[in-house]
Amino acid sequence: MRIGFIGLGIMGKPMAKNLIRAGYDLLVCDIGQDAVAELVKEGATAADSPRDVAAETEFIITMLPNSPEVRDVVLGTKGILETVQPGSIVVDMSSIAPLVSQEIAAVLREEQVEMLDAPVSGGQPKAIDGTLAIMVGGSEHAFERARPVLEKLGASVVRCGDIGAGNVTKLANQIIVALNIAALSEAMVLATKSNVDPETVFHAIKGGLAGSTVMNAKMPLILQRQFEPGFRIELHIKDLQNALDTAHEVGVPVPLTSQVMEFMQALKVDGKAKDDHGGLIQFYEKLAGQEVRPKV
Repeated sequence: MRIGFIGLGIMGKPMAKNLIRAGYDLLVCDIGQDAVAELVKEGATAADSPRDVAAETEFIITMLPNSPEVRDVVLGTKGILETVQPGSIVVDMSSIAPLVSQEIAAVLREEQVEMLDAPVSGGQPKAIDGTLAIMVGGSEHAFERARPVLEKLGASVVRCGDIGAGNVTKLANQIIVALNIAALSEAMVLATKSNVDPETVFHAIKGGLAGSTVMNAKMPLILQRQFEPGFRIELHIKDLQNALDTAHEVGVPVPLTSQVMEFMQALKVDGKAKDDHGGLIQFYEKLAGQEVRPKV
């Protein structure tokens, strides 16, 4: 089967490579020509526009930064809608606003095209090794059709409900991850400034109730002062903004999310928007005048 893949960024590029390695024929498109050239070397074919991708494939994956980019790639000039074939399926793996997923799906439905919203969690490392958690919204029929492809990209592929449910689930995920990192940061700055080794604290508590996947992933990097992005702060800001907008739309107060959003905004102003979201600890360190490092 030939798959169209649009969006070869920090997540999309390794995902596309995994599909090539799984034996799929890929037609790829991205505004970054270096990424396209890299995929061509791996065996993909380049397309000039989303319009060209849709003209030559019936299974199209998009992995883009946010709602405006997805709307433009699908519905805009030289977009998928111009040439998409009835019976095709569009799987948007971007993390966008659920209402936008529903809006785009409604337009595609008029052209007899199915759509899934299928955002992912796990960051670049899990995109590389093909063990992402994939949260899917859409019809059961479309989900079953896409499942074999998605299972090449993720260790967990779960249908969460109708179109938009995937992105609602992702927003819930991003709230929990952000608050976990904030709690971890607050606790480790406290421990360090109290003259207790943060590495020892980490090992002491990670097997108890406070332990989490987030802690296990982020604490070793914090201790090494490695804030190169697996998932950038600016992207988490985008996700939290979508969470705030959606929560307000449906009438759900999210006070903790609002606070962590402001912490991340402060780091953005401080020039750290492209740091990994584990770099949130730097906000707490600055407030307390204490950097978290293991004792020598």
